[in-house]
Amino acid sequence: MNERLQETVRWAYAQATAVRDHFDQAGIKPDDIQTMADLARIPVMSKDAVIAMQQANPPFGGLLAVPMSDLRHIFFSPGPLYEPDNGDDPSLLRMTQLCLQQTGFQAGDVVLNALSYHLVPAGLLLDQALVGLGCTVVPGGVGNSDLQLKMMADLGVTGYVGTPSFLMSLIQKAEENGRPFSEHFKLRRALVTAEPLPPSLRQTLTEQYGLTVGNGYATAELGFLALNVGGGLAMQLLPEPIVQIVDPDSGQTVGPGEAGEVVVTNFSHAYPLIRLGTGDLALNLDPNPGQSRQEERAIILVGRCGEAVKVRGMFVHPNQLRFAVGQVAGVAAAQAVITRPENRDHFLLQVVLAGGEDQATAVDKLTAAVQATCRVRPDHVNIVSSDSLTAGSATIQDERRWT
Repeated sequence: MNERLQETVRWAYAQATAVRDHFDQAGIKPDDIQTMADLARIPVMSKDAVIAMQQANPPFGGLLAVPMSDLRHIFFSPGPLYEPDNGDDPSLLRMTQLCLQQTGFQAGDVVLNALSYHLVPAGLLLDQALVGLGCTVVPGGVGNSDLQLKMMADLGVTGYVGTPSFLMSLIQKAEENGRPFSEHFKLRRALVTAEPLPPSLRQTLTEQYGLTVGNGYATAELGFLALNVGGGLAMQLLPEPIVQIVDPDSGQTVGPGEAGEVVVTNFSHAYPLIRLGTGDLALNLDPNPGQSRQEERAIILVGRCGEAVKVRGMFVHPNQLRFAVGQVAGVAAAQAVITRPENRDHFLLQVVLAGGEDQATAVDKLTAAVQATCRVRPDHVNIVSSDSLTAGSATIQDERRWT
């Protein structure tokens, strides 16, 4: 992979003016990047920066590294972002097929593709991957649930790719119309993506309807990056492209169990994205730091970077905190209040108990759960009345003043 990285960096520097400017401003030359560890020398390029670059220098902001006549497709994703593709990066298709195979898709499956084929790359990418595996694709796209259900029944659809919420709405509509889903449909497996899959929904799909479910993490620019097929929150990273979990401030890789931004480097000659910050915040799960292969590592997505608060050097995201306190029975509401007396971050956790739990026991459990999940130990846990925390209260309230 280091050789491919070197080739990609040299090509991008020579052919894409924005990459060359980005390197030059950081005082970096292509030969400085010999291994994946050297990527830490390159400043992260945020999605917001790419949007600004495209607006200032349309259409591709200086990131296109081939003539436009070489392109097969130009997508347009929310942002807004133009995303060129000339089919030169086989890892996009390969990683998509790996997700499908690990979810159980195989030749002969008839698959409803309920992802959009318009403007964004998702529908077309899944279509190509499925056809390459020997599946028959029903290009349903988004919406029109009555027609989608008719096609599923008439064609004996065995697989589904799309959002989990739309899959559940199809199941519910069938049953509302007097057609028990498991009896009237042949669906057996689903690769869901593009939105979170709540554990309760996964449980419903797997236990009540007997489906095998893969939950894929992907972005429009970079394709599939991670997959979960066994439940829980951890998503196993795919072998490609290069995925790093870094401190949003320093750009350095965070330690095991710490939260950082998902930063990705692809191998595309047409649209080389080197150290692109996705804006997603994730916990870094690394069983053997410095030695493990990428596919041996996992992440737990916890939200967006802009919502995280740094406490004593560790990023804490509202979703992390909600997950932590959710491990303790009897918690009705919780809020972290961060202050900074005497130049030290103070972490106060305010909690409303639903009743029944011994307060001292709850405090001990909450302290342990938050420390384990967020890697920061609360200084105090206060049990407060229900009227102290309203439904609209922020999960993390940062009251520090930096003047």
